[in-house]
Amino acid sequence: MATIHPISSGASSAQTGLCRLRVRYVECDPMGVAHHASYLPWFEEARTDMLRAAGQTYEQMEREGAFLVVADLGVRYRRPIRYDDVLEVRTSITGSSAVRLEHEYEIQVLERRSEPVTTGEVVTTARTTLVCVDGEGRPRPLPAFLRPR
Repeated sequence: MATIHPISSGASSAQTGLCRLRVRYVECDPMGVAHHASYLPWFEEARTDMLRAAGQTYEQMEREGAFLVVADLGVRYRRPIRYDDVLEVRTSITGSSAVRLEHEYEIQVLERRSEPVTTGEVVTTARTTLVCVDGEGRPRPLPAFLRPR
């Protein structure tokens, strides 16, 4: 279950969301470590949950002809994440323009059965830039609820 919290950040307003996930076996390599490609759906789920918590869905946006595509992505893997770990993905909207939306992510391991974990330690950080496009793939303005105030 995700929650969304408004955060004041100077002149503009950012938002953060929290999403909890459990690492599935299919997301891991033979050593039980989460595969680097598994992180991307977690970021997507966190963004989707944050949007839903704000009262909107991707489905609603798509019906209105607005699609968000990932234009840029960067991930920093600090510590391994393992099978059956319980994660918290914190997502923040850190910037936007008429057509662009930027997010930053922090992943913390909340529970790990196989070994002790430092509670609150950020094990992964990431950032994405999304661009709003129409059904033909051309840039278009973000829906009104996502535009900078």
